[in-house]
Amino acid sequence: MLTHHANPDAVIPTCMPVASVGDTADATETITTDDIEAYAALVGDTNPIHVDDDYARDTMFDGRVAHGMLSAGIVSAALADLDGDVVYLSQDLQFEAPVRPGDTVTATAEVVEDLGNDQLRVQTTVTATSDESPEPSVVLSGDAIVMSVPHETQESVDATASTD
Repeated sequence: MLTHHANPDAVIPTCMPVASVGDTADATETITTDDIEAYAALVGDTNPIHVDDDYARDTMFDGRVAHGMLSAGIVSAALADLDGDVVYLSQDLQFEAPVRPGDTVTATAEVVEDLGNDQLRVQTTVTATSDESPEPSVVLSGDAIVMSVPHETQESVDATASTD
């Protein structure tokens, strides 16, 4: 039998809430040429469509474009703003339009389904705006599967242990 002895000096355990259906979060970043070059150096993707203005001008994109995964990385920032300790398990992506230097991208994550076992399906969308196109247009869409688990602070763990 578990017995609980109240400790008047104990800190009441606090737990970070977990994400649930209907929760949303977003993250916004303006993509610069420096961002594109740093990303290329970090991952080793030096495709000239991303890093060479002259070369990129003669492609179907008519100019330099950001790596698709750079925009997808902003999705991770949005997911991190959902409640709970969020662990990325999988992502399905569709790249719908290019992102160019100077574009401002906004990633939105919306929890759309509770899959059980702390797993959630999250609809992910990235839109872009620019000085030339101020209306947001979808550049990436997809679904992610994440875990959202509560996070107890060490303070709350210590308080729980002292009251047992």
